[in-house]
Amino acid sequence: MRADALRNRERIIDTARTVFREQGYDASLDEIAKRAGVGAGTLYRHFPNRDALLDAILQNWVERVEAATEKTLAHEGPPRELLLEWFRTYVELISLHKGGPAKITSALGDPESPIRTKCQVLTGAAERVMERLREEHAIRDDVDAVRVCQLVGGVATVADNGDLDADAVAPLLEVVADGLLRA
Repeated sequence: MRADALRNRERIIDTARTVFREQGYDASLDEIAKRAGVGAGTLYRHFPNRDALLDAILQNWVERVEAATEKTLAHEGPPRELLLEWFRTYVELISLHKGGPAKITSALGDPESPIRTKCQVLTGAAERVMERLREEHAIRDDVDAVRVCQLVGGVATVADNGDLDADAVAPLLEVVADGLLRA
């Protein structure tokens, strides 16, 4: 890719990240092109559709997921604390943009989703946490990483739609954790 094309691509991604954070994932692509200082044709040459642009934005996010997972797995303490730490981290990761929790949660487990690879990163990270809890015999045998992500994603969606803060979300996550852990 030519240097100027690469600069345009990066400018579009940075601008889209800002616009999506402000307006949600349904923000106008024309608005993104305008703010990035490029024509709509340039935007569509790099990103033929909204999902391709979202995929590019989420690439940096994948690296954050990996780092957050490592931090959670390094947690020392009771299994419930580990699980709640992961849930708080998970909610934070999928809530970076308005509308993000619903978009990501609805795509989980959907093999046709354009963001499926990013969802697989998320569920893979959750599976690593679940595996640690299985090794400690702390979590129910029927716990599935995709379903856990969907459940916690549902809580994040409610928080996103209702503008709930972390203090309001914490008791909801505790109920979910208590339902997953062995008695």
